[in-house]
Amino acid sequence: MTDKFAINNRFRGFLPIVVDVETGGFNSQTDALLEIAAVLVEAQADGTLTRGETYRYHVKPFEGANMDPASMAVNGIDPHHPLRPAIDERDALQRIFRDVRRAVRDAGCSRAILVGHNAAFDLGFLNAGVARTEIKRNPFHPFSCFDTATLCGVAYGQTVLARAVKAAGMTWDESQAHSAAYDAEITADIFCDIVNRFQPVFESAGIQKDWDAVKEETDSAGLG
Repeated sequence: MTDKFAINNRFRGFLPIVVDVETGGFNSQTDALLEIAAVLVEAQADGTLTRGETYRYHVKPFEGANMDPASMAVNGIDPHHPLRPAIDERDALQRIFRDVRRAVRDAGCSRAILVGHNAAFDLGFLNAGVARTEIKRNPFHPFSCFDTATLCGVAYGQTVLARAVKAAGMTWDESQAHSAAYDAEITADIFCDIVNRFQPVFESAGIQKDWDAVKEETDSAGLG
């Protein structure tokens, strides 16, 4: 029997994965990817969502990568610090993808979908890294995403992450901000809170996933 509260029935068979990146600038084609974190989202027995495990990696700048001084001042990263446990970009992405694929499989979902605050930024750097390193098995949907800046504007009337966190009654720690792991975790908390607030709306709509139809649609679009 289909479990209507299973997470693979909640988002058309996609599994939300919260991602945050810290970078050397705003141009995904030229600027360094310096940190990446992915946070799992898990469904409880009643259908509410909670934050799951966090995966985080420090990343070595790719050869020739630009690192804008203004961006580096904001994130506080010293990419050449001798004690920084950084790994190659390809290795970092492959490790993240391996954990995400496992989560997608365990949840019975068809693919991961990126959740981020101003998600197009994170997805752009993720896709640029995939293209640059020629990784073939990217578990994330290539263009669809959930943007918590938009969701926060609807739910709390705030689009800045720090203000939205406070509006939601949560605690914002400025000293940890601009760390990929912290930003991804607090974004996951916000995403779960908003989805949980809208759970009655979802239930009243009587939405039930037709798994075969979704899978057929996904496969025909080349996204399976």
